Amino acid sequence: MQLTQKIRIEPSPSQEIVLQALSEKCRLIYNFALKERMEVFEEGIKGINYIKQQNDLPKLKQEFPEYSWVYSKVLQYTLRTLDADYKSFFALHKKGDKNARLPKFKGKNFFTTMVYNQSGIKWDKGWIEFSHKHPIGTKLRFSIPAQFSFSHIYQISIYRKEKQYFLSVVYDKEEKEFVDNQQYQAFDLGVIKQTAVNLQGKFKEFANERPDKYWQKPSEELQSRKDHCKKYSRKWNKLNVLLNRCKRKSANQMKDFQHKMSRKIISNTKANTIIVGDLCPKEMCKKEKYKKGLHRSVHNTGFLGRFVGFLTYKAKLAGKRVVEINERGTSKMCCVCGKKKDMPLMNREYVCDCGNVIDRDKNSAINIMARYLSQNGLWTAYQQFADNLR
Repeated sequence: MQLTQKIRIEPSPSQEIVLQALSEKCRLIYNFALKERMEVFEEGIKGINYIKQQNDLPKLKQEFPEYSWVYSKVLQYTLRTLDADYKSFFALHKKGDKNARLPKFKGKNFFTTMVYNQSGIKWDKGWIEFSHKHPIGTKLRFSIPAQFSFSHIYQISIYRKEKQYFLSVVYDKEEKEFVDNQQYQAFDLGVIKQTAVNLQGKFKEFANERPDKYWQKPSEELQSRKDHCKKYSRKWNKLNVLLNRCKRKSANQMKDFQHKMSRKIISNTKANTIIVGDLCPKEMCKKEKYKKGLHRSVHNTGFLGRFVGFLTYKAKLAGKRVVEINERGTSKMCCVCGKKKDMPLMNREYVCDCGNVIDRDKNSAINIMARYLSQNGLWTAYQQFADNLR
């Protein structure tokens, strides 16, 4: 399994000069390749793609020797990034997305991310070094904390964010072998809480922290003040920095909570198989398109998709697995008699004509567990689960 580790580095002044120069060459390559594609796109001529532009790199280096400063694969990956941007544009354009736009040129102050893929890097415990041929000759060798040790590195990206430099290291991590211990736990994921039920019919609820609620008011106030300023003015820039800081703190606090919660769930559950529903925030907002509060809670927050991702990779490292199943209708169906009825989000309790009165999230978790056991033919476990619920 491949994981990513973010590491902050502190380059010396001479190393920073080299990084800026190499990034500038990557930026120019991106802009020149983009201009070539745009001219061909306007004229309706075919034949310009990643392969052709990559094959033109040796000629470009002969004409402009300064591009030889950059490691070859870094330039190739820059062209590959442009190719991916174009494919994304055409995919959205084909679907009829009116907001689809062609990739834009990178400005002179833009620091282009440099990607070293599988080669051009050396590492050992405590340091990482990158290849280049800049005339200064300063080695791009950076010290890293001792707790980070990598057996095999697949890819490293060097990027800058808010005047700080970081490494994004993609490395291989060995997974533990999965062993089915005939224990299962189902989760009903939500914005307010996560509700779990195990094979013994016992429930556990985990309340979600909502840092986005805390940062919502200051973010809205800053956005309102920013909208009344002239763009790129001194005050606009100051408010923009404060607004980005609020958003970053909100996102970091949410990620921290989800990391801790997913680790707690994986470490404490006895079940080696965890079942979750395949919720899609985009589809949820299409059905409830007039509920602005729901849209704000599920879009760009990671309450659902990112939390499942954290659970999945932590489960693999622990020798467990996470299974996603279709949870359509699990909130509307009674877990006792199977009768369905409409359940708006404002109704937090499921009341059925058969006499069943239960929390809607617990009802959904039971239906998710029952659906997984029945679909996979685990009839003994299904009977055990039903008996324990009674």
